[in-house]
Amino acid sequence: MKQLSEEGLFVGTLLTPIIPFITAEENIRNVIRLSYENGAKFVFSMGGVTLRENQREYFYEQLDKTFPKLKEKYIKTYGNDYFCYTLNRNLTKIFKEECEKYGLFYKMSDIVKAYKKETKQEEQLTFI
Repeated sequence: MKQLSEEGLFVGTLLTPIIPFITAEENIRNVIRLSYENGAKFVFSMGGVTLRENQREYFYEQLDKTFPKLKEKYIKTYGNDYFCYTLNRNLTKIFKEECEKYGLFYKMSDIVKAYKKETKQEEQLTFI
């Protein structure tokens, strides 16, 4: 990321998935800080994890191996939801405060606007 940023590319971090009951505040703070230190312009998060049917089965198998009994908490909290939203008020506050502290964009509309402003292309690039 740092090298791409130094070359003038608009780079950032997609902080996703945030895994319910596993991703900690300190992880979020560190990812944002390291993104900034390595030239990121943005950090974007959807605030959760998606679990399609086959993904859910595999994810639950891995949870059982690494975090026994956590699967039951997922089932109780999310049921068969496709999207498991995890940015609670505290994590949302930390995410926004950290991004603002480092001057990083975190709203997709702001990211797109900044990207377009910074990458003024005069003409369409082609491979021909």
